[in-house]
Amino acid sequence: MEFPQQQKPAGDGKITYPPGVKEITDKISNDEMVKRLKMVVKTYMDMDQDSEEEKQQYLNLALHLASEFFLRNPNKDVRLLVACCLADIFRIYAPEAPYTSHDKLKDIFLFITRQLKGLEDTKSPQFNRYFYLLENLAWVKSYNICFELEDCNEIFIQLFKTLFSVINNSHNQKVQMHMMDLMSSIIMEGDGVTQELLDTILINLIPAHKNLNKQAYDLAKTLLKRTVQTIETCIANFFNQVLVMGKSSVSDLSEHVFDLIQELFAIDPMLLTSVMPQLEFKLKSNDGEERLAVVRLLAKLFGAKDSELASQNRPLWQCFLGRFNDIHVPVRLECVKFASHCLMNHPDLARDLTEYLKVRSHDPEEAIRHDVIVTIINAGKKDLNLVNDQLLGFVRERTLDKRWRVRKEAMMGLAQLYKKYCLHHEAGKESAQKITWIKDKLLHIYYQNSIDDKLLVEKIFAQYMVPHSLDTEEKMKCLYYLYACLDTNAVKALNEMWKCQNMLRGLVKELLDLHKLPVSEANNTAMFGKLMSIAKNLPDAGKAQDFMKKFNQVLGEDEKLRVQLEMLISPTCSCKQAEICVREITRKLTFPKQPTNPFLEMVKFLLERIAPVHIDSEAISALVKLLNKSTEGTADDDEEGVTPDTAIRSGLELLKVLSFTHPTAFHSAETYESLLQCLKMEDDKVAEAAIQIFRNTGQKIEAELQQIKSTLIPILHQKAKRGTPHQAKQAVHCIHAIFNNKEVQLAQIFEPLSRSLNADVPEQLITPLVSLGHISMLAPDQFASPMKSIVANFIVKDLLMNDRSVGNKNGKLWTTDEEVSPEVLAKVQAIKLLVRWLLGMKNNQSKSANSTLRLLSAMLVSEGDLTEQKKISKSDMSRLRLAAGGAIMKLAQELCYHDIITPEQFQLCGLVINDECYQVRQIFAQKLHLALVKLVLPLEYLAVFALCAKDPVKERRAHARQCLLKNISVRREYIKQNPLAQEKLVSLLPEYVVPYMIHLLAHDPDFTKPQEYDQLKDIKECLWFMLEVLMTKNENNSHAFLRKMVENIKQTKDAQCPDDAKANEKLYIVCDVALFVIANKSTACHLDSPKDPVLPPKFFILQDKDFKNDKEYLLTEMRQMLLSGKPKPAPVLATVNKPLTVPGRRIFTKTTPVSDTVSNTSTNSSPLSSSTINKNSNAAIESSESRVQENNENPTIKNDEGKKEEPSQNAAPNAGTEASPVKRRGRPPKTAAAPGAEKKEAVAPTGGGAGRGRKRAADPNSNPSAESANTKMSKQQQQNDEGTKRQIDLQSRWPFVSSESEKVRKGEPGRETGRAAVGTVALLLGSQGDTEMEPESSPEGVTCERKNIERCPLPQEQNSGAARSNKDNQGDAKFTMRGVPSGRQGEPNSGGKAGGLAVKRKPVKGKSRL
Repeated sequence: MEFPQQQKPAGDGKITYPPGVKEITDKISNDEMVKRLKMVVKTYMDMDQDSEEEKQQYLNLALHLASEFFLRNPNKDVRLLVACCLADIFRIYAPEAPYTSHDKLKDIFLFITRQLKGLEDTKSPQFNRYFYLLENLAWVKSYNICFELEDCNEIFIQLFKTLFSVINNSHNQKVQMHMMDLMSSIIMEGDGVTQELLDTILINLIPAHKNLNKQAYDLAKTLLKRTVQTIETCIANFFNQVLVMGKSSVSDLSEHVFDLIQELFAIDPMLLTSVMPQLEFKLKSNDGEERLAVVRLLAKLFGAKDSELASQNRPLWQCFLGRFNDIHVPVRLECVKFASHCLMNHPDLARDLTEYLKVRSHDPEEAIRHDVIVTIINAGKKDLNLVNDQLLGFVRERTLDKRWRVRKEAMMGLAQLYKKYCLHHEAGKESAQKITWIKDKLLHIYYQNSIDDKLLVEKIFAQYMVPHSLDTEEKMKCLYYLYACLDTNAVKALNEMWKCQNMLRGLVKELLDLHKLPVSEANNTAMFGKLMSIAKNLPDAGKAQDFMKKFNQVLGEDEKLRVQLEMLISPTCSCKQAEICVREITRKLTFPKQPTNPFLEMVKFLLERIAPVHIDSEAISALVKLLNKSTEGTADDDEEGVTPDTAIRSGLELLKVLSFTHPTAFHSAETYESLLQCLKMEDDKVAEAAIQIFRNTGQKIEAELQQIKSTLIPILHQKAKRGTPHQAKQAVHCIHAIFNNKEVQLAQIFEPLSRSLNADVPEQLITPLVSLGHISMLAPDQFASPMKSIVANFIVKDLLMNDRSVGNKNGKLWTTDEEVSPEVLAKVQAIKLLVRWLLGMKNNQSKSANSTLRLLSAMLVSEGDLTEQKKISKSDMSRLRLAAGGAIMKLAQELCYHDIITPEQFQLCGLVINDECYQVRQIFAQKLHLALVKLVLPLEYLAVFALCAKDPVKERRAHARQCLLKNISVRREYIKQNPLAQEKLVSLLPEYVVPYMIHLLAHDPDFTKPQEYDQLKDIKECLWFMLEVLMTKNENNSHAFLRKMVENIKQTKDAQCPDDAKANEKLYIVCDVALFVIANKSTACHLDSPKDPVLPPKFFILQDKDFKNDKEYLLTEMRQMLLSGKPKPAPVLATVNKPLTVPGRRIFTKTTPVSDTVSNTSTNSSPLSSSTINKNSNAAIESSESRVQENNENPTIKNDEGKKEEPSQNAAPNAGTEASPVKRRGRPPKTAAAPGAEKKEAVAPTGGGAGRGRKRAADPNSNPSAESANTKMSKQQQQNDEGTKRQIDLQSRWPFVSSESEKVRKGEPGRETGRAAVGTVALLLGSQGDTEMEPESSPEGVTCERKNIERCPLPQEQNSGAARSNKDNQGDAKFTMRGVPSGRQGEPNSGGKAGGLAVKRKPVKGKSRL
């Protein structure tokens, strides 16, 4: 608007006052002036814009009221009244104000603005006039007149500041509304908002000002919402200058830009429409701190509850997600913290966040991994549906984090989720089902080595999984159904937890018992040992030892404390008593009070572990009642997600475990009555568990519960005679454990069983054999003699030495327990009976042990077929080999029998770990490990694990290495904890396994050519498999000790065959390889040895003092090859009967068509006859089907089409095949004549040794008659051999290649010799690409004399080509044990592997079979 021209004063400048109002001058008093002004105000209030006459009449008065006299009047009432008049004047004269001077207008509006400060005090008598002033100005929009003033901005800034400063919580809505109208009109009707004016609005949004005056913040917020369309451009300009151009000087609020953005976004996202792209620019700043500030801002914007920024601005959201991978740690940390709010407020964004949280869960920074867990758990605790399975999986992974803080957070977080959703069912069964895995995972962590993990699992179990604060019935119901739902490994972990707690209670009890003895040096030493053992079960072993010493001192001084501790660990202590005892002991140790008392914390750890907070007599009774309800069908089993049968079985298993740790709690007639009912149930497992509970807890039954006794005895007799083998075992042990007249009871079982033995009915033999074996072991004085005749006349002569039935000839090397023939099961139990009988006698006066060991050795040599009548199936032979190897190992645990086990028998036993059957190797290794880790098996058996380096299955090698690590650590720890162990270092120190290992490897049946690279490489790998673990640390200069030990062995003779020069040479070569390995892996081995090693005289004979063996048996070039690997041979063209091969390429030759799928036949079966070649396809299909069912433990392999399949070690052979004898590990060469033997061709062998995984010939020497026969071969035969020996490397490595396969390629007919050519080079060298399984290395159905093998070396070119195998053979399940170097899965071997299966032809006519 334009200002009108100056209005002329009416009547020559004379001022006209309203009627009754006298002249207002400075001559009157203030009161009089106020009185007169009030009347003027009244006049103006009554006037309207249409009163032209009055407007002209009072024009001079209007001009007079704008004079300096009034504008600067010191009296506030005068100023207020004048301001009201001026406001009305602007209303009346609108749109043309009577004041034309710009300066005058400015003064007037500044004057009016100053009067508005009076709005602050709502209780003032003049407040209504102030409100009238505000209302008038807002309604008329009087301030809009100022737009034409050059410096109007000063007036507006002053107005805005005044209004923001005066508003408070005492103002009503009308006041706020008029303020809003006044300010919004200025913003919306002006040409723009200056930066200074914008600052007066935005400053109220800064957190500091916001907290000081909430009403000013609300006013600014409302103003911005109302003027968003107008002011958005001004805001964008401000942020553009600050954020993009970096002009922080444009405003005093520049340092608060991120706070302002957050507030403006909360007010209305439209205010920042143009600002968000600028934030994307800032996210990519080079300044880490600046990126951090932007990330913090955007985290609040994206995470706000009702924010839709992520969906509205996807580029900014994606750019923000990229900061999860920022190089700056605080930025990544801030992003992770944001994720928690985002998950809770925006579940739809969880999918976007998941991948970034996955990466951050593996962040190198501990704090970030920790916060990822906190983020996910917090969201999950709010609502489980907010976190998907992937996010929970990240937490699951972090339970195994390397940092304790992260592991603890993950475990505690999962425990809280489990308690909330599974225990309390806060979100229903569906949510509980989603996280049912948590209970298993938490208990699995108990397998970790860290004591901190174990303690936390125990704490979680006591507080979250089965809260000890619940009443007994609820607590036991929780435990009962938890145990029923746990997986196998979790159950084992829980059992181990109770076992460890019980063991610790035992240590504390022994410590308290020592306090009752008189003080002595021996007593102090014993106490120290107990304290060290207790400290090992507490966190931070170093501090724990010191605190336990202090605690022991306090115990010695405070008798009342000892009494409380004794009560706590008493078998009769109830859960409530335990809580009282813990509280009292803690109270006694809290003085003097300290802010932190680490000593008290350590004692609390101990008390938490030994206090029985779950199990007492009342708890056992509650569990038995639950078991009874399940039996009766009245329990809530289905509601808890388990079947009644599962509940009963798991309930009995739970009671069985608790019977070991809390036997006293079971002693009640009610409990035993319930267990008797379980004995009568049809479920064999239930009855077996019930018997074991009686065995563990029934020591007082005979004295106090006669009725239970009279009912129990007949049941135990019945179970011992006609129950399952496990029931029979437990019944015999139960009778022996709880009855005083055990001899009479056992005799009543022994006599009828011994008379009823009948080998013709093997199904009825198994249980009697089990019972008789355990009776003879438990009561040897009474039953050892009667057992001797049973053993001689029935067990050995009638049962073991006879094969009455013919086994299933399906070629499988292993079958399930249900498929094993009853006769073989009886034979296995017969072998175990022999061992138990000997273990009971514990002496060899009758030389029975020697006979038994010879029998077991013969069993191993004959591959399990003791009678060699070929009636037993392959799988049954595997069972018998395993039983025989385990029996020798069991006898070795008894000192009197260990001494009579010969080195040859020890070697036969050890070679079982290289058995051709995967399950035999697996079970034997587990038995070996368990016996060694308990320190019941002599140290020499630890050397057997060195042979695992030859295992083709990676998992088996890894398991063997873990067993070595565990055994070695156990032995080292035992030596540290037991001072007396220093006297037995020869039998305990892990380094002393090296002589046994060297001797074992020197007599390895595969080690036939001492200077052949492949065999030496195997020896090196076996040595390093053991030495790598032993040489991890050079404690006490152990590397030099190992070197000295090996050097000393070189100065001895082999005690097994001291006069055999070849055997001694092999021993010295193994020593040289060992020295080579030690020297290459250690720089400290050449130092002086701390001690002179002691060598076992059973294996090594000392030479004369003058003897000095300083010869280097390992050739220089062989050392270089062992160090750097064998050089690749140059390709040779025109190799006889062998096409040119290229690595990784399939080779095709013209052969008889054969199926691509190779049959998984047994390694002992003969090749197919020539008449069955055309049936290979059907056989292959049958073979492929059998792979799915057997040897499930084997690793997955791929066939030619790339599809995964389970490798079967033993598939069905083709119909019509007949197993032919194949020389194996542990089996000496046979020399007997066989019909039709003269029809066999002598196939040139590959040079001794057996394939990986096969039982190998113990005696590498061939029969002399075979040698002479070979020398008399015709010239034509020798020419045939020249062609054949080029094939032999393939034969020694791969199945299905025989000498007849050569004839197939030549088109010659196969001979009718009981075997035929079934494989071709095309079949062997077929597929391309890398493999997932090591190639096979032994022949299948190829026979040749070992002497020929040694005499016929192969060309390197032939060997290298043969090593390039196809996946067909590599996928074959009958993995032999010598094909691929340890640790190199799928790597082809160049060079003929002399470690192939020792193969032989059928005996030539005239040879002896014995």
